Amino acid sequence: MSDLLEKLKKEYDNPMRVPCVVKIVINRGVGEAREDAKACDVSAKELAEITGQKPLVRTAKKSIAVFKIREGMQIGLKVTLRGERMRQFLNKLINICLPKIRDFKGVSPKSFDGRGNYTFGIKEQLVFPEVDYERVDRVRGMDITIVTSAANDNEAKKLLEAWGMPFRKETT
Repeated sequence: MSDLLEKLKKEYDNPMRVPCVVKIVINRGVGEAREDAKACDVSAKELAEITGQKPLVRTAKKSIAVFKIREGMQIGLKVTLRGERMRQFLNKLINICLPKIRDFKGVSPKSFDGRGNYTFGIKEQLVFPEVDYERVDRVRGMDITIVTSAANDNEAKKLLEAWGMPFRKETT
C-alpha cells in the first residue's frame, strides 16, 4: 500500500493537494421496524459491533401511507467514521470482508459520484468478523460511502487502488 501511496504523492507538486479519505458513512435501512420495534435496536447493536461506534437512529421525516410509515418512526441507522476508526474499518473492509464475499470479482469501478466519492452496498453483514452467525436473526445489508478529498473520479480511483480496493476489471 505504501508504494502506491508514495507514487500517488509524486504526481502532485504540492503535498497538500494529494487526495485522502476524509470519512466513511455507513447507512442501513431498517424497514422491518414497522412491524417489530426491537428490530432497530438489534440492528443498531450489530452495526455498533461492526464499526466500533454507536449508530445514529434516523427517523421518517413525513408519513407515507403506501409504505405504512408514520412521521417520526425509526427507519434507518447511520454511522460516520473519521480518523483512526475510519482507517481501521477501511483496512478491515478491503483485506478481510470483501474477499469473504461469495463469487466476488471486485467492486464496480462505475460507482463514483463525479466528485470523487465512492458508494457501494454489501448484501449481508455476515462478512464482518465481529458478527456472530448464531446471534443473527435476519440478514441485513448496508450502504458504504467513502468520501475523499479528490477533485474527480480518476483521482479517487487511484487513491482507493493505493489503499488496495479490489476494482473489477471492465471488459469492453
